[in-house]
Amino acid sequence: MTSPGFSPTGIRFEKIDKRFGGLYALRRVSLEIGAGECVVFAGRNGSGKTTLLRIAARLSRPSAGTVSFLSGSGERNETQPAAGFVAHATMVYDELTAEENLLLFARLQGIAEPAARAEALLREVGLLERRNSLVRTFSRGMRQRIAIARALLNEPAVILFDEPATGLDPQGVSWFAETLRGLRESGRTILMSLHGESEVSSLATRAIRLDAGAVVADTRTGADFGSILNFANA
Repeated sequence: MTSPGFSPTGIRFEKIDKRFGGLYALRRVSLEIGAGECVVFAGRNGSGKTTLLRIAARLSRPSAGTVSFLSGSGERNETQPAAGFVAHATMVYDELTAEENLLLFARLQGIAEPAARAEALLREVGLLERRNSLVRTFSRGMRQRIAIARALLNEPAVILFDEPATGLDPQGVSWFAETLRGLRESGRTILMSLHGESEVSSLATRAIRLDAGAVVADTRTGADFGSILNFANA
């Protein structure tokens, strides 16, 4: 992907709770994700995967605990590095073109030379020839490409994917896997939620299983990668 304009960044979750009224979505989650790791979170629906990703993206505040960002050497980073988030719903504007979607978000984020940045990303995700097409004419896979381009606008050090392969045909899954490989090789830290083993999950360097909002298995502490992913589909 685009040449890095970021510093390698890790994430530390310390005793994270998230409550919605009397319901706990996360319970005492403590994890350290090293800079450049590609981590997959697995678990049944309602296990807390999306909530943890939203907290990492600073779209939701924990009810208790702290999230901090780490430099490549593991030291706490007092600044808030850029993070890109690709949600389960792509949340792109149907009545704007592909280019207009990216220009809108680039300007909202204060990106320098937004037109050039949008063009570069449209080329990277294979949509430059459709730059002037309305997004409502796009397939699910094409919308996903726009969502990924939007998440990369500000050269994020950390990128978060919530069920990124949902709705993609086999060709789309293969394209996403290659995109993920490029992001991983560029040194970005990647966190994503997935169901089951796939071409995408094979690129992960670590797997963590959540159940009822708690971490119950982690390949870093000896759990088996395949069993973590397959349990989520059981």
